[in-house]
Amino acid sequence: MSAGVAKRVLLADDHNLVRAGVRKILEAHREVEVVGEVGDGESALRFLETTPTDVLVLDLTMPNTDGFEVLQRAKASHAGLKILVLTMHASPEYVARAVREGADGYLLKDSAVQDLVAAIEAVTQGRAYFSPPIQKELGEILRTERTRRHLLDQLTEREREVLRLVADGLSTKEIAARLAISTRTVETHRAHLMRKLGLRSVARLTQFAIREGMLDTP
Repeated sequence: MSAGVAKRVLLADDHNLVRAGVRKILEAHREVEVVGEVGDGESALRFLETTPTDVLVLDLTMPNTDGFEVLQRAKASHAGLKILVLTMHASPEYVARAVREGADGYLLKDSAVQDLVAAIEAVTQGRAYFSPPIQKELGEILRTERTRRHLLDQLTEREREVLRLVADGLSTKEIAARLAISTRTVETHRAHLMRKLGLRSVARLTQFAIREGMLDTP
């Protein structure tokens, strides 16, 4: 890490041993100052209100207020704060949500010894930092998103209307009445939707519509 004013870091993790290990890694570098440790999300948010902090090293699974909510609220309240997720979760769902909520970096705990200091340096310089396995997940997420957008683009406006109403829980007769079409036409549109989207049930259609933000409320 380049010389200069020490970066002020807050550690948020509900496991004492993890925090102790992370602190030990960081204290070997004088360019980093650990200004605090907390074991839950609400404590992290309260700490940020009272103590100047450059980087929040944040676990995602904590009691009371989880890391995702901390991400959302901290980013909304502290514009200059960098947030580096440090977690054991490598699944696409966790990565995608953390990135959506504004994470500046995403590091797996088993990479902390090698990569944590470099990750802090990167995010404080305005660059993103992701563990190599997470980079692969991000690539897959982007490919999946492009595929889903391509699938949506194939739907006609009427098929989108039917999809929304199916996902809203309306029956075939109710959809037909709402759109002033026959029940047979509704069934045809639903069959086309399942074929185009590669889905085989109303439940899957509903999940797809919710995931794509096609409903006013989930």
